[in-house]
Amino acid sequence: MAEHGKERAGTSPPKMPAPKMKEKEYQRELRRLHGELVALQEWVKASGAKVCIVFEGRDTAGKGGTIKAITERVSPRVFRVVALPAPTEREKSQMYIQRYLPHFPAGGEVVIFDRSWYNRAGVERVLGFCDDEQVTRFLAMVPAVEKAMVDAGIIVLKYWLEVSPEEQTRRLESRIDDPRKTWKLSDLDLLSYTRWDEYGHARDEMIAATSSSWAPWFVAHSDDKKRARLNVISHLLSQIPYQPPKRTKVALPKHTVSTRESGIVLPFIPTPF
Repeated sequence: MAEHGKERAGTSPPKMPAPKMKEKEYQRELRRLHGELVALQEWVKASGAKVCIVFEGRDTAGKGGTIKAITERVSPRVFRVVALPAPTEREKSQMYIQRYLPHFPAGGEVVIFDRSWYNRAGVERVLGFCDDEQVTRFLAMVPAVEKAMVDAGIIVLKYWLEVSPEEQTRRLESRIDDPRKTWKLSDLDLLSYTRWDEYGHARDEMIAATSSSWAPWFVAHSDDKKRARLNVISHLLSQIPYQPPKRTKVALPKHTVSTRESGIVLPFIPTPF
């Protein structure tokens, strides 16, 4: 497995945050890591490995952008992203974990959860969609469920993206008038914004109760989106014992072109650009 960084995980943020990363440096490092993700993909396919990656964090923490950075250059047939909507009435009557089970990875798959079963310990708890007894039962149950996943051969990685209150405010404000981002600003997002302390308490209790030796939590600072994405990708690569398969040398076969024109009038789209 390739080396992706020597620094050990810590419990405290650095005293002096690094300056915002420049775009050129970011793209250079991302290109290198994308190559490693493709190598991981080929190993997963060849070995039949099963990988499950969970992303949690407050609104605007950067979950979606980090997931896009991971999946940008790999196959959607191998890397699947799961972002479930609110549960239906039928799903509400099921065992809580039940609606997530069909999405767990089979052999040769990497499944990424953009929010997960940990909704019960986070957003559902903070916004009052479940009661304290349900949260307590969930926190007691999850380590055993994740132990069963690991015993079944699934590599489980869980990330909490930690954004500061100042950066969260800046990102939410940027969504108000930007037509590309208005869909990211819901009534529930605004309600969640008023409950910073409640989310912090929920995060701490969740991590304390469910970080285990077989499925530990990892926290990444995400005020600098570029650094956060690179740090997470580098870290997840370091947690999976992949070996890039040897590639055979490829040569293009002879390319025979007898005609460049179609035999019919093709319905091309307009070209205003």
